[in-house]
Amino acid sequence: MATALYPAVIERAGETYSVFFPDLPGCTTAGDTMQEAVMNAHEALSGHILEMVHDGEEIPVPSDFDNLEIDPEADMAALVMVQAELPGRSVRINVTMDEGLLAAIDKVAANRSGFLAQAAREALLRQRQLEDA
Repeated sequence: MATALYPAVIERAGETYSVFFPDLPGCTTAGDTMQEAVMNAHEALSGHILEMVHDGEEIPVPSDFDNLEIDPEADMAALVMVQAELPGRSVRINVTMDEGLLAAIDKVAANRSGFLAQAAREALLRQRQLEDA
């Protein structure tokens, strides 16, 4: 997987903080503290990109941090970069697994490789969430 840095805008929202990604409409999160908002931004970005990949959407290239245009009326508390893992090119591999498991996959998936790749992404995301907890 390739990595990319996406700019995230952290705004004051009363006594809490909200976060949005200018390059990814709909990717938002929040936190009671600035630190919590940044931590939640990592999780929100990972999940959003995972859903985009699952839906077959094109992942946008991150904006240039130095030339990012922010709404002047936003009550910006910080502008941070959040790292994301992006899907890379496909590589052919040889995998061995139980024939019953393979049959179960074939019953629910039109594409074995896509199914296994999606399952691996979701497992990795869960593992990261456990490690961050």
